[in-house]
Amino acid sequence: MSKKIIVLGTGCPKCKQLEKLVIDFTSEHGIDAEVTKETDIMKIMNYGVMSTPGLVVDGKVVMSGRLPTPEDLKKLIG
Repeated sequence: MSKKIIVLGTGCPKCKQLEKLVIDFTSEHGIDAEVTKETDIMKIMNYGVMSTPGLVVDGKVVMSGRLPTPEDLKKLIG
């Protein structure tokens, strides 16, 4: 079953870094995931995220306002 992962961010350096971290992590760990990015501020706010970057896994906001550590990614994504 493929995970649906959405990186929330308007294009700031940390948002871009989070996208790269997630793509690299899923690739390195063989995780079947569809990684997309949402840059529309209104859609980001609809998730209840007021501080980016944000991370949504399978429809649930799991992190916002900071970059995750590798340990965080393991817990949040698998």
